[in-house]
Amino acid sequence: MYNSFSELIWITREQKIPIWKAVVREESELSGVSEEEIFAAFTKRFEIMERSAKKALSAPQPTVANLVSGFSAQQWSYSGGGSTICGGLINKAMAYALSCIEVNASMGKICAAPTAGSCGILPAVLISLRDEFSLSDETVIHGLITASGIGSVITQNATVSGAEGGCQAECGAAGAMAATAAVEMMGHSPEDAMSAFSIALINIMGMVCDPLAGLVQIPCAQRNASQTINALISADLAIGGMVVPIPPDQVLDAMFRTGKMLPEALRETARGGIAATPRGIEIAEKIFGERKLRKESR
Repeated sequence: MYNSFSELIWITREQKIPIWKAVVREESELSGVSEEEIFAAFTKRFEIMERSAKKALSAPQPTVANLVSGFSAQQWSYSGGGSTICGGLINKAMAYALSCIEVNASMGKICAAPTAGSCGILPAVLISLRDEFSLSDETVIHGLITASGIGSVITQNATVSGAEGGCQAECGAAGAMAATAAVEMMGHSPEDAMSAFSIALINIMGMVCDPLAGLVQIPCAQRNASQTINALISADLAIGGMVVPIPPDQVLDAMFRTGKMLPEALRETARGGIAATPRGIEIAEKIFGERKLRKESR
């Protein structure tokens, strides 16, 4: 069994296996479910992820106040225009992430990874790498399983709740999970994958959670897009040889402790950050005022 990243890496070294294989063996042993059934369950989850990552690309979804409606379609159109600064891969990845958030905000079906507010990051990375490098469906599922194992360690030793640890714990955790998955999908070592985890989490350390009007729309959409790219660049940095001197378990602990240091106003209460700006307050009052009027008219 593994309860930490050091234990997980020890297993991969001892058994000479990738992270995804260690995760599958652990799950099978603990649950009594066969490896085939585990793969089938992850395949079903990825299908949900892919549908949500593509649903809003061409058909904007109606959301409360339409704060993020159309973001995905707009970004998708821009990604194929040939005049992007960062190129097709990055812009398409951001569009996928935005689509998931748009579907979530419209009460559509998504797969929390690890939360609804960070649901677009992992799917965007998995789909983008698959399409860009013509990876097999099996490789994609390996990546998803890898990410789940990383998420398991995070939830055992820290948090993925914005209310408890800020956005670093939601989008940050998702970005770190996706970075690890990306490295394994590209065929590199568990050690490289854990370096990517650490880089991704360090890059978002201290990020507050300040949802506009308390809704999972803004800045959740922008942070899903940015942390998708964080995952990709963190994977590239790790594959390129960057090693973080702080062990991943200590990086995770630092994130957890940092989250506890954040004041309550910066932990999903919509009382700080952009939610507390004059315009943010005005938007919130307009949204909730309209809701109250609709309720009273019934």
